[in-house]
Amino acid sequence: MMILVDDIVMMNRWVRFAVLQTLILLTTGKWIVLAALAGVIVGIPVAAFLLLLDAGSGAVRQWQWYFLLVPLGLFLSSFLVNWLAPDAQGHGTEKVIEALHEKEGMMRLRVIPVKMVATLITLILGGSAGKEGPSAQIGAGVASGVASMLRMTPIDRQRFVQCGISAGFAGVFGTPIAAALFAAEVLHIGRFSYNRFLPSLIASYSALIVTRVLGVSHLSYNVPVQIETEIIMLLHMIGFGALLGLMAILLVSGLTRTEHLVERIPLWKPLKGALAGLVLVGIVFLTGTTNYLGVGTGVVDAALDGEAFRGIAPFFKIITTSLTLGSGGSGGILGPIFFIGATSGNYWAQILGQSVGMFSAIGMVAFLAAAANTPIAAIMMAMELFGVATGSYAAVACAVAYLVVGHVSVYPSQIIHQKKPFFMDLEVHQVEQVFDRRGIINLFRSFFRGYRDNPGRGLSLEGRTIEEESQGSGDTDDRMDY
Repeated sequence: MMILVDDIVMMNRWVRFAVLQTLILLTTGKWIVLAALAGVIVGIPVAAFLLLLDAGSGAVRQWQWYFLLVPLGLFLSSFLVNWLAPDAQGHGTEKVIEALHEKEGMMRLRVIPVKMVATLITLILGGSAGKEGPSAQIGAGVASGVASMLRMTPIDRQRFVQCGISAGFAGVFGTPIAAALFAAEVLHIGRFSYNRFLPSLIASYSALIVTRVLGVSHLSYNVPVQIETEIIMLLHMIGFGALLGLMAILLVSGLTRTEHLVERIPLWKPLKGALAGLVLVGIVFLTGTTNYLGVGTGVVDAALDGEAFRGIAPFFKIITTSLTLGSGGSGGILGPIFFIGATSGNYWAQILGQSVGMFSAIGMVAFLAAAANTPIAAIMMAMELFGVATGSYAAVACAVAYLVVGHVSVYPSQIIHQKKPFFMDLEVHQVEQVFDRRGIINLFRSFFRGYRDNPGRGLSLEGRTIEEESQGSGDTDDRMDY
């Protein structure tokens, strides 16, 4: 009888395993199919957007004085967005993050054509912004519409819409792994969503294939690795990463302050855009170059090829981007981020007597790690674009920049799940953040004493072990990660 009972128990365990494993395989297969579909339906409009942008920019820039059209571009962009779809305002990825956190991934289909047209007008006529944000918002909007047609559950819709971000990113930059990591990393600070990684990865590759078939070309770079010694290079990366973290704070501050300043101007919004456009025209006459207008891809390419740029370049790009996006222009933020990071690295290399091309490449991705709080995606992007050798050094700069920037981001809707070390130390050791004379002295005293006056407790992990989960015991964790 005992043997029979043991056999029944063993059989039940095998039945449970077989059923669960079958459903796991079916779920994995389901998301491979859905993600591939997302890549296709996103890749087509993204390819159309990129091809129209290249054609329009090429045509307009044949005229030497094209920058005089910037006020008209910002006026029309602001008018279209405010009239037809206010959700399309600003840099698109932030709106997608906001929709995922607050609206279960629901986005209005009207956003897609409005965002596409407004961004084309902004960028073709000389506004300073990027092209990845609109691509992500277009992709997420298409995915949201298809999710509604397929009557997906809210959690499935969120995952499907998240595929739109990775597909848009991959379609623009041609880096599918970095795109998937970006999608899984960008929603939160201190948390990586493994649940989203496979769908995002499949969607990225699918969109990449579609955009290439439709004629979109993605750049690849050959950046030579030139170092003195490993130790010196490591020290350079630590210092450079800290510098880029501070630069990222300056960028976010510029974007925020400009937006608030423009809001206080008592004018109709499209007129504010035209006014900001006139300032951009003034910057062109002041600097004698149009380098700080548009996406800035040409400057980034030249910096990576070893051409030297002045130290004022990143600061003027911060100004022109803040004016463009803060006054109603439509576009992304990663293009300017790459410009600022690359030109910062370019000038830093000139000061230190290092490889200009290599530091430009590292600056480009490390500034992304800081400004967007996505260090893992930035490291992988370095490896996909520049090779493992450059990426391995960039990893140090990315990690340092990510920590130095603190809880600051170009995406204010990011949710903080795990605080960065300094803020975690203050919380665990219960150190008050008071900024009068006594409070400041107490903050520094606590730091230099290693917080030993109030050691607090170590961090404990929440959740269940694999053994507990397999036995089906204990309470479930009600926190969900879509």
